[in-house]
Amino acid sequence: MIMTRFLFPLFLFANAVFSQQKIDTKKISTTVSKHGISIQDDYVWLENTSDKSVIDWVDLQNSVCEQKLDELVKNYNFSFKIKDYDYLSTYSMPSKNGKYFYLSYRVDKNKPSVLYYKENLNDLGKPLVDPYDVYKDPNVVLSGYYPSKNSKYLAFKISPNGSDRQEIKFRDFVNKKYLDDVLTDIKFSNVAWNADKGIFYKKNSNKEFFAKDSTYQLFYHKIGDIQSKDQLVFDATQHKSNISFFTKKNKLFVLEESEDETTRNFYYAELDNEEFQLVNFIKEDTSNFDFLNIANDKFYFSDEKYPWGNVCYFDINNRAESKVLIPQVYSHLLIDAVFLENYIICKYKNLGKYYMSIYDYTGNFIRKFEAPHSMDFQIKFYDEKTNELFVTFYSYTVSALNYKLNITTGANDIYFNDFIVPKPTLFPFNYFETKTITYKSRDNKDIPIVIIHKKGIELNGNNPTLLRAYGGFGSVSGPNYDTGLLSFLEKGGVYAFAQVRGGGEKGKNWHKEGKGFKKINSINDFVDAAEFLISEKYTNPTKLAINGGSHGGLVVGAAMTQRPDLFKVVVSEMGRLDMSTLDKYTSGIHHFDEYGNPNIKEEFQSLISYSPYHTIKEDVNYPTCLIITSENDDRVPPFQSYKFVARLQNRLAQKNPIYLKVNKIAGHHGNISNYEKKVKQESEFFSFIWEYLNK
Repeated sequence: MIMTRFLFPLFLFANAVFSQQKIDTKKISTTVSKHGISIQDDYVWLENTSDKSVIDWVDLQNSVCEQKLDELVKNYNFSFKIKDYDYLSTYSMPSKNGKYFYLSYRVDKNKPSVLYYKENLNDLGKPLVDPYDVYKDPNVVLSGYYPSKNSKYLAFKISPNGSDRQEIKFRDFVNKKYLDDVLTDIKFSNVAWNADKGIFYKKNSNKEFFAKDSTYQLFYHKIGDIQSKDQLVFDATQHKSNISFFTKKNKLFVLEESEDETTRNFYYAELDNEEFQLVNFIKEDTSNFDFLNIANDKFYFSDEKYPWGNVCYFDINNRAESKVLIPQVYSHLLIDAVFLENYIICKYKNLGKYYMSIYDYTGNFIRKFEAPHSMDFQIKFYDEKTNELFVTFYSYTVSALNYKLNITTGANDIYFNDFIVPKPTLFPFNYFETKTITYKSRDNKDIPIVIIHKKGIELNGNNPTLLRAYGGFGSVSGPNYDTGLLSFLEKGGVYAFAQVRGGGEKGKNWHKEGKGFKKINSINDFVDAAEFLISEKYTNPTKLAINGGSHGGLVVGAAMTQRPDLFKVVVSEMGRLDMSTLDKYTSGIHHFDEYGNPNIKEEFQSLISYSPYHTIKEDVNYPTCLIITSENDDRVPPFQSYKFVARLQNRLAQKNPIYLKVNKIAGHHGNISNYEKKVKQESEFFSFIWEYLNK
């Protein structure tokens, strides 16, 4: 019966390719009932990703999409420009961790990057971890590396198939060899060393690939042991708590957060005793502070009473008495606090400009450094001998500028060496205009938006424009240098990023105003951004593309179903598009605080009120869509995109093409395992939007 059903769509294959007709997908009428609410879902069968009929359907969708994308990539020169701009760009200096400096090189464009290390910043560098050498597979991804206390060993995480389920392996620095130790089923875990003796890690116990997450156990692995001997240190399975951990000097610290994200417990254990007896030094805490660090037995945090962020502390043995060390600076967002031996470095953002303020541990202000040209920055390392910070600055349109900043004198000098050599910038600093302004939402809130275009371009309402957003989890957006975007801008495109509610760009309250029952604000703000760009003559509905990934995929999908008249092109990547199944699969159970709990009637009603899959109307011709997902995305399951595409395609009103691209052997971050795949992914995206914005 299944084969018979698929004869018809397979017969239509040629038609689909050459005339861009939609692909017919079988409907199996299913009624899903919850809280007395009945929802008809004709595409539940697509959730069974291992079924042959689903595999065949995905292959058919990919065939149609890939032929179209290949055609468009040939029509435009984005691939050439991206490679050319990459070659001409400057790159960040290495990071220092322990004894050594670390950086990655793309030795072979068709293989994963190789991790190198240097003993001195001006050394040539030596290869340390070559993922291809370990796995003989060009699709593996090196997702993290962690040197032991004395840099005797390096633990590194590998994703063999792009998914969040990873492996940990080890490299011996002295003997230059890989150890036999292999740890599997690692998920949502960092690595914390106990000196050079062993590591702490979290282990996942899922049996089904897309089952709801079960990463509730913290283990300790001794170097040289097999994994089955590893010691269970903390088990949160019974209460389904989220756990995080780190080591600091002679202590292991564990944070346990309740399933509903309302209560937290903090523990520590002495590392000298390998029984790791945990002391619960903060019990059932319901305050919503942001943990920053622990130094010299002081617990540093940002108080929830001050939404722009401050630095407070208390002694870990006396939670009751806390003090404000660095006060909040109103409207200046504290993005990060870096704790050095003698300094606390606070990174701030204000109206699109970044700076750092340096304090000592008594709270005395030492010095301020402002980022040039409104660039963002990363602190790469600190040199105690010279009292200098080594910092990389970057923006949307300017590649890495490496500086050393002297804390004592305030001197700031651009840094070069034998391997970080001077290069002219791709474009003059004033070639592109970048501005952060605000627009009014429908409820009269000032929403920040970043807008970039070539300086002097005529803004006549006819400019090809790309609008993006994320708007979730209190995430603070920042610039990413992107040579694909540079190519789009150089061709006359306009780029905008709306910092909608749900993100953290205006502090903790900005997040609160866009989560749970107020999640609709994130979507409304995004729609209002589109209206603003149109009213201010940046673009018009036939020239506007929207794009978002993961939570951003939800935002653009919901915006499209709410106001399809505003957009020409929609690209959703790894989007959370079916909110009714939040509690059924992968990591959704960890996000009830962000979206709502579907097991509570009022919250379920809220979820489906904006769920992109459930708000598709039968009588609307939606914009041209490219829906992108990955077959091994175990964070936002790919079948959410499958179902969304099937429902969009299978309506008589739909005349604009709807394409589905499913990345093979890839996870939530797409095809990033090697350079050629990355360039292909970028050039396909920009070729697609350029084609439809200029029709």
